[in-house]
Amino acid sequence: MMPADQFLDKKMQKLLKTPKPPKKDIKHFRTIWISDLHLGTTGCQAKRLLEFLKATESETLYLVGDIIDGWQLKRRWYWDQTHNNIVQTVLKKAKKGTNVIFVPGNHDEAARQFIELDFGGIQVRDELVHTTADGKRMLVLHGDRFDGVIACAKWLAYLGDSMYTVILKINQVFNQWRARAGLPYWSLSQYLKSKVKNAVSYITKFEDALADEARKRGLDGVICGHIHKPEIRDINGIMYCNDGDWVESLSALIEEADGELRLITWHDVVHQSHHVELQHLALPA
Repeated sequence: MMPADQFLDKKMQKLLKTPKPPKKDIKHFRTIWISDLHLGTTGCQAKRLLEFLKATESETLYLVGDIIDGWQLKRRWYWDQTHNNIVQTVLKKAKKGTNVIFVPGNHDEAARQFIELDFGGIQVRDELVHTTADGKRMLVLHGDRFDGVIACAKWLAYLGDSMYTVILKINQVFNQWRARAGLPYWSLSQYLKSKVKNAVSYITKFEDALADEARKRGLDGVICGHIHKPEIRDINGIMYCNDGDWVESLSALIEEADGELRLITWHDVVHQSHHVELQHLALPA
């Protein structure tokens, strides 16, 4: 009796001999910080965020505020299955041993009534100090209370949020056209932030205020979110880190095993891994 593979044509036999592509790499970090997911809005890049969460593991995962957008949900309810899957994925990480810490922001400020409590393995904290593997002591907080607009004129913050939502909708339409034209994603709001003098001044004042707070406490640096601008820079001897957002930047701050802090994006973790898999599939047998 002929072996089973003898019934296959030569082309199929060649495919069977081709080594299977490796499983998608899971990237391991000591710590991951993400913020400003804005779950509950159409602007949240939920599918890419879910891919990122599934492609990474860490000893500690910080959720640095504005995880669920209560402001938008009060105006209009939006919550699709992907948003639910993200919540389930985070809970699953906590159940499997990841130290998950949630630091509420201004958009999910309702959660601040639960500070110092733990839910489903997730710790709710107002702020805390994280010590890196190489001994740096970093203040971790969302950062909204150092925003003059939030602190002094909350109505103006709500107005700004509405305008920001309109800009994001315009940006979505514009990027759909860019995608059809084979062009990469481009952020209108980040472009405006970089060009408008008042916006640049606002961001600089925010960063300086947070660095000053870390300095007053005798710490080495600060890690925050809030302004949707990923950044790592030295401010007069203080290490300022902003992990960005999952509306435009698709970024996270990570700590390597040796204590190095750096910014990564969805593209770095997911897209490049997928590109490696495609290259492997294209290799000759």
